[in-house]
Formats: sequence, structure tokens, C-alpha cells
Amino acid sequence: MLLSGNDDLSLPKATVTKIITEILQTSPGTTFAKDARDLLIDCCVEFITLISSEANEIAEKEAKKTIATEHIEKALRELGFPEYVQEVLAAAGEHKEVLKGVRDKKANKMDLSGLSEAELLQQQEALFKSATEKYNQGPA
Repeated sequence: MLLSGNDDLSLPKATVTKIITEILQTSPGTTFAKDARDLLIDCCVEFITLISSEANEIAEKEAKKTIATEHIEKALRELGFPEYVQEVLAAAGEHKEVLKGVRDKKANKMDLSGLSEAELLQQQEALFKSATEKYNQGPA
């Protein structure tokens, strides 16, 4: 199942280049050819497609509508990549912690405002009204 003909499925070249330069840390004077980078991107997309397709099949067999971390774990094992499981689970845990921090930060922002929910809603409505009036006036 090669996807190289589908331009919709790709990874940001800047991100892949950053991974190559920062993580792979090629030795001084060594460069990574653009066609090698593009091949690496194609391989990554193919790998992601393979794992997600297998995880989707596993979720469907379990009558689940959402692919969960455990489906990715099973897919990695079933496809012969058990050595990735520990690192993937660690990354998933880190991601959950980041999301938790973002949610906590949003909640704290509201609490720190010192305003009630009704007052915040009133401010929001006033801002919407002001923006609507500016929009309806047209260019200044």
C-alpha cells in the first residue's frame, strides 16, 4: 500500500528537517539530501498509515468507535514492532500530562480573572457586539 502518489498525506518538511538536524545529529560536514528527506517523509507516512490501519481493524473487532492507545499498542505488537511499545506508551503519557496542564491553565485563567462566569459572559457579549458593529461599518 504505497501512498507516494497522494500529496494530501505528508509531514511538514520543516519538522522532518528539524528532527534530522536535532535528533539524528549528523556529523559536521555531513548533509542530508533533499531526496533522502523526502524518502524519509514517505516512509514515515507509510508507517503511520500501516499502524493506524491495523489499530482501526483492532478497534472495529472490539466494536469500538474510537482508536485508543491500547489499539496502537496491539497494532505495534501484531505488526512486529514490540520494541516501540514502551516508548510510544511513554510519549502517550507525556502527552496526557501536557493536555492536563493546558486544561488546568485554562481553568486557572478564569479563576484568576476575579470575575464571575456571568460577568465574563457579559464581557464576551460586549466584545462580540463591538466586533459586529465594526464589521458592519465596513473599511475605515
